[in-house]
Amino acid sequence: MSIRAGIVVTGTEVLTGRVADANGPWLAERLRELGVDVGHVVVVGDRPADLRAALDFLAGTGVPLVVTTGGLGPTADDLTADVVGEYQGRPSSVDAALEERIAAVVARLMAMRGWRADAESTAAGVRKQARVPEGATVLDPVGTAPGLVVPPAEGRSGPVVVVLPGPPGELRGMWPAAVAGGPVAALLTGAPELRQATVRMWGTLEAQLAATLRDAEPELGGLEITTCLREGELEIVTRYATDAQPAYDRLVEVLTERHGDTVFSTGPDLDAVVADALSGRGRTIATAESCTGGLLAGRLSARPGSSAYLLGGVTAYANSAKEALLDVPAVLIDRHGAVSAEVAAAMADGARTRFGADVGVGITGVAGPGGGTDDKPVGTVHVCVTGPDGRVARALRLRGSRTAVRERSVTMALHLLRELLVGGPPA
Repeated sequence: MSIRAGIVVTGTEVLTGRVADANGPWLAERLRELGVDVGHVVVVGDRPADLRAALDFLAGTGVPLVVTTGGLGPTADDLTADVVGEYQGRPSSVDAALEERIAAVVARLMAMRGWRADAESTAAGVRKQARVPEGATVLDPVGTAPGLVVPPAEGRSGPVVVVLPGPPGELRGMWPAAVAGGPVAALLTGAPELRQATVRMWGTLEAQLAATLRDAEPELGGLEITTCLREGELEIVTRYATDAQPAYDRLVEVLTERHGDTVFSTGPDLDAVVADALSGRGRTIATAESCTGGLLAGRLSARPGSSAYLLGGVTAYANSAKEALLDVPAVLIDRHGAVSAEVAAAMADGARTRFGADVGVGITGVAGPGGGTDDKPVGTVHVCVTGPDGRVARALRLRGSRTAVRERSVTMALHLLRELLVGGPPA
């Protein structure tokens, strides 16, 4: 049986959505790799009572390990270290040696960045970050905030609490030290492997998948299967112990038998499938985008090593830009309109020719919220991919916000690329 843990993400800015939580999912995956199953990720604001309530809740679930993120800065709302120390029965006090180390880091950062600050307030902030619960293990700061490993005081029961800073770069840099020794390492000793695998499908309805999983349920013991529909793509994520590997293999067989024409990956995501197809076949690509404003080029270039296949892209919003930069004939625009299958194809051809690429992609549409007409309402998008192996195109009628239309258009373009390069389920 796997070890279970809980995560507490602190910060009113995360709770209210001003900042997206990058730490909870990252920690959950790192813990899974160590054989630890995360039962709950709790987000609380910068209020001591709410943090204590979250710790109470997680302790009540019986988890032996809790990881907190955030609330370790020098300001008044950064209270995690003191609250956790109090919760674990370990009063906090200033660690003089740690105070000196943090002060040196702060002084170095201020000198590098040319900052000026009141010496007294700076010292007070350093002193606050140097408060350590009695008996806690200090994790050296990556920024200015140290991390902590705080076990319950002697005679108390409850989870070990690992206290980490909120900035993702600092948290991730500190993670190896957090699990390397002491009570956390002792908890992890002998933890069984917890595997996770993903099957991705394009074109299968959730209801069809649900029926398949119900029929196969007797053969799938030991699997925790979750499904997610994302912009038309079904993602089936399965977690399981090593002894359930035969059941997982059977799951893949069942999905392939029943929905093989829509399964496009048993692991890598869409972006990786396209990138591997381009690099593996030695193909180069160029993009021409109107309504998506460079989002496709951005996704293609986000992957390391993309310079091997991505030659460049053009954001041609105005008709004049389409004509001048992509050689789209003015007569074509006049005859069919800028949002048309013909113009999308001409844009793809223009990008391919201008950059000397093997593959060209053209996207043009009405993203909204205005600009639509009776025959070309908001959400009308034309996508075309052309290359040495042929041409594929789609006319779309998408719903949702401007952001949703743009993002779904890019996803469709990537699926058309996949279809042209490697075949598989049509987009």
